[in-house]
Order: sequence, then C-alpha cells, then structure tokens
Amino acid sequence: MKLFNLLDAAFIRLGFFIPDAIYLRVRYYFKFKKRLNLKHPITFNEKLQWLKLHDRKREYTIMADKVKSKNWVANIIGKEYILPNLNEWEKPEDIDFDSLPDKFVLKTNHDSGGLIICQNKNELDQSNAIRFLKRSLKRNFYKAGREWPYKDIPRRILAEPFISTISNELTDYKFMCFNGVFKYCYTCTDRNNNNGLKLTFFDREWNKLPFTRHYPSSDEVILKPKNFEKMIELAEKLSRGTKFLRVDFYEADDRIFFGELTFFPGCGFEEFSPEIWDTKLGELIQLH
Repeated sequence: MKLFNLLDAAFIRLGFFIPDAIYLRVRYYFKFKKRLNLKHPITFNEKLQWLKLHDRKREYTIMADKVKSKNWVANIIGKEYILPNLNEWEKPEDIDFDSLPDKFVLKTNHDSGGLIICQNKNELDQSNAIRFLKRSLKRNFYKAGREWPYKDIPRRILAEPFISTISNELTDYKFMCFNGVFKYCYTCTDRNNNNGLKLTFFDREWNKLPFTRHYPSSDEVILKPKNFEKMIELAEKLSRGTKFLRVDFYEADDRIFFGELTFFPGCGFEEFSPEIWDTKLGELIQLH
C-alpha cells in the first residue's frame, strides 16, 4: 500500500502533460488496484471519472468557483441563503486584517482545504495565515484529479463572516443529487477533533446508512437539521440539468446557509466499505 501511495504521489507531480483519460486510468489503478472501466462505467467512482471527461459545460467553472457561484446560486434560490463576502483579494499580502471583524473565515476559491477559521483576531498568526494562503493559491486542483471545472477558475482569496452554533461546531450537510433528484446526504463532523473527520450517510428519512466512504462514520447521534426538507428542495433546484451534483449547506440560528457545489466528491478516488455501495450509488447516475 505504501509503495502504491508513493507511486501515486510521484505520478501526480510528473503527469501534467499526460492525456486526461490515460492519467485517470493510472491514478484509478493506484487507488483501487483495479482497472478503470470508462467504456461501460458501473460504480459511483467510475462514473465520476467518466463525467470528468465527457460532461463539460461552461457554467460548471462558475458553479465550482467559491466567489462566482454565490451569484449563480442566488439567482436560483435567493440571496437570503448566501453568506456575503467581507472582501476579496488576489494576493495574501493584500489582506487588510484590520478591516476584518474579530471572527471571520478566509478561503481560496479554486480548491478544497484552503481554509482559515479565525475565532479571535488577536490570536491569529497573520504571517502563518499568509504563508498558508500562498501555498493554497499555488495548488493546481485540476492537475491532481483532472477535475475540469476547476481548470480555468481565476484564483482569489475571500473573507466571509464566521457562523457558529450553540455547540460551537458547524455541521456540514452535503446533499447528493442524481439527475436533479436528491437521494442521500452525509454530514461532516469532528473536523477539529483529535479523532479526525467523520462522514455519516443518511437517507431521505434520516436513517443512518450502513456504509462508510474513506472516513469513518460518527458514533454520536446526529440530529436531523430543522430545515432538512427545505434543504432538499433547494438542492434539487440547484442540481437541475446535472447528472450528479453535491450541494452543501450549513444550518445556524435556524437559518440555511449555502456552502458550495461539488461535482466529484473525493475526486472519485475514495473507497466505499462495504464496496457494494460504490455500485449502488453508481446505479443512480444515468449517463445516457
């Protein structure tokens, strides 16, 4: 396993000029130790790779952009669900920390993980924050997984208001829509816990589902959000016209806040356990 991981990391660094289809076949083999079936894809992960190659619409770049997607989403479901931008910058050195409130969030608009959560500006190491954002801006999200919507996003940094709940942990609700219809959702919890991130899957009736995907599920009781049905309604509106789209929301003070849109969760390289669920979710994506 360690050897495959080393080979995978080396391939990412050296494989930029390799055609997308060949690149994805090799990376898929490194991840799952089996061939990628692009001619007749069956599983969820296989179909995400197929969509990277064959489902490319210009608006996907706008939808994946954490800055531009806000206007796109607001035009469909309303601006009341959108967190306003406190400011935007092209370079980390241009950030005016004095103008920001005591609590805020900084993020890059073109990747996953380029995030800084500040709950006390007096305790923020600004130099470290700038270095972190510089690294994030250099990250080529398209290169690593050939996620086409990210290829032409103009890279920026944005600041948003910090939102919290009574428990001080903001649960991420991720709605999986297949051909514009919601089927399953999962929660992201324990991000700041020493035990690590937990992904817990639920069906339409908020029954916990008997599988995991790369990350363990939570052993804690996760309550259904108060606005669950409204979130489903909004997610289905936003996913119309797509073969697969994940729509993310937060809930705070009984309000819904839009998070982001994702076309390829985990880049299509995250394993299911039991593996049969890779096929079950794959059956929900209708390619033709």
